[in-house]
Amino acid sequence: MRRWIEGLETFAIDVIFGRRYGKRAGILRWFLFGLSGIYRVIVQVRLALYRHRIFRNHSPGCLVISVGNLTVGGTGKTPVVEMLARALQEGGRKVAILSRGYKSVPRPIFLRLMDKLTKNKSVFVPRVVSDGRSLLLDSRTAGDEPFMLANNLRGVVVLVDRDRVKSATYAVKEFDVDTLILDDGLQYVRMRHGLEIVLVDRQAPFGNEYLLPRGTLREPPGNLCRATHIFLTKCDGSDNTELIARIRRYNRTADIIECSHRPKHLRNFVTGETKPLDFLRGLRVGSLSGIAVPESFENALRELGAELEITKSYADHHRYTGKEIESFIRRCARRELDAVITTEKDAVRIPRILEPEVPIFYLRVQIEILAGQATWEKFVERLTNIQPVSIPQRFF
Repeated sequence: MRRWIEGLETFAIDVIFGRRYGKRAGILRWFLFGLSGIYRVIVQVRLALYRHRIFRNHSPGCLVISVGNLTVGGTGKTPVVEMLARALQEGGRKVAILSRGYKSVPRPIFLRLMDKLTKNKSVFVPRVVSDGRSLLLDSRTAGDEPFMLANNLRGVVVLVDRDRVKSATYAVKEFDVDTLILDDGLQYVRMRHGLEIVLVDRQAPFGNEYLLPRGTLREPPGNLCRATHIFLTKCDGSDNTELIARIRRYNRTADIIECSHRPKHLRNFVTGETKPLDFLRGLRVGSLSGIAVPESFENALRELGAELEITKSYADHHRYTGKEIESFIRRCARRELDAVITTEKDAVRIPRILEPEVPIFYLRVQIEILAGQATWEKFVERLTNIQPVSIPQRFF
């Protein structure tokens, strides 16, 4: 069943991006286009209801910074959240990251029903991935991105719950935090956002220009007007004047920071040993990924000098089985490859293998600011120096 669902998801994605043709693809494309019109109306009406205070949003009583995007997946949001959380923590703020835990595995439904019937208080609190001192959940229960953030950020609380108003209340009460980072928060308007950071992928700024489900846009490009800060991600140093001019048509005042996702080093999946990026030069490897845009990962490996002999990609957030990993490793071993390379996000979803025939490494990535460094430093300095009660609370 899982493979059938992933196959259907892959087919739909190929239709959306124009990689599938034929009668079935054409019918689905037109059907999705019709649904996109309905979706647009729902999105805009919902925002208007909150904007005019017909629907009330909540304020947790501390600074809330939303980090999100207009499109579905692939903007490189997790490294930006990590960079922001680390900078604020180093500046003296008590930070909690609130995530919805996309594709995390909740407790079985019958146990949740029993909790409610017996009034078990634990059902009314979010899942604590990290209390700032220890990792408390695995990636399956937490979700791969919250687990990765918790693993890389000591001293930062990470909570998972679809109801992030509940998470915010819990974080302030139980952990005495003064700053909340709302991971993937642009569309979560039930909570007031003090600052709105929106990520725009330089390689595909507005997806394929269509709204869901015909395209990858969650909101019309004009809704970029809500951003206080805009990060252009996945930049390569080339000129972004044309893209910035288009962004300015939607938002004239937001600070714009251009950044790149730079590989930092390789880490052995089993031993934890790190290798410099030069290790990849001339290495015959197989790439394994389950991310939104596998091509970007594969191209990055080629740019680092790796010789990609085998590539294997799955649907975004795919949770690997031991059989899948062993099969891929055997395939690489038969070709006498030197290593299997995967992403850090994939590494948390791969079952532990003690002695693989071919060593497995994951690529650690960090954010490098290419333009707007002074803006970023001023932004962080203002947030770390200002008193929490003095920070304005916007509606979104």
